[in-house]
Amino acid sequence: MEAHDCSGADAFESGLVHRRRILGDAWVDRSLDQRTAFNGEFQDLITRHAWNDIWGRPAPGDRTRRFMVLSMMLATHAYDEFAMHVRAALDGPPDSRLTPDDIKEVLLMAAIYCGVPVANHGFGIATAILREKGLLQAFAPPSDPV
Repeated sequence: MEAHDCSGADAFESGLVHRRRILGDAWVDRSLDQRTAFNGEFQDLITRHAWNDIWGRPAPGDRTRRFMVLSMMLATHAYDEFAMHVRAALDGPPDSRLTPDDIKEVLLMAAIYCGVPVANHGFGIATAILREKGLLQAFAPPSDPV
């Protein structure tokens, strides 16, 4: 992945490439189809700045950014965006995809640094998504130590 130093229409187009890579075509198409005279400039702004200027940077890489974004969405109680990024992380390209265990680790860390209520809410959201995708495994209690 290489950084894209561009502006205007080029920055928007470059941002769309990154946005589609991370969130998938269906999500991006729905977002763009919902543009109005009221929110269109906002869609342009986030595509150019979040998706081009930030996600287009070469370091630290998409997988690390996914961990960062999930953590920040929990810390700021941005639960709709957390759900969106959980889905994107599970469905993303193999080199940046997160596993259910990866997401669980983010949530366990959030319990300590953001608070148990935040992690509890996040576990509820992630559990529903994992169930929807058929990725939820039955609980296996830890075995007794020898």
